[in-house]
Amino acid sequence: MKSSLIGLAIAFLTINSQAELLKPLPDPLAAGWKGNAVCEKLQEDDQQRILRCSFPPGVGHEKHFHVAHFGYALSGGKMRIEDQSGVREVALKTGSSYASSGTEWHQVINIGDTTVTYLIVESLNNNASAPETP
Repeated sequence: MKSSLIGLAIAFLTINSQAELLKPLPDPLAAGWKGNAVCEKLQEDDQQRILRCSFPPGVGHEKHFHVAHFGYALSGGKMRIEDQSGVREVALKTGSSYASSGTEWHQVINIGDTTVTYLIVESLNNNASAPETP
């Protein structure tokens, strides 16, 4: 009896772990940090969505995906980024920008002593759905 209960518990945990892996990731607006929002929607229409995301020191952004977007650093700082390539630390300069065709997943945390704020302009017209999870 004891071994069958242990077997059932292991099966339950395995099924729940597999279900968690298949769960779709949130987009940057839905993802937050420890239950709190880090991004706010400034504008949205059928072509684009504009977000402002702020990360005080010690605050991050849980695992999420991005559709094609343009990013602009309203205020810079030091971030730790984890994605499929690994973990890296970057010094983000105020006024820097980048363009991305989309991000399957990443998560970040502000490891510096200044608030980092991004403006993100997402393209909604050709790839507004989540990338497939790994």
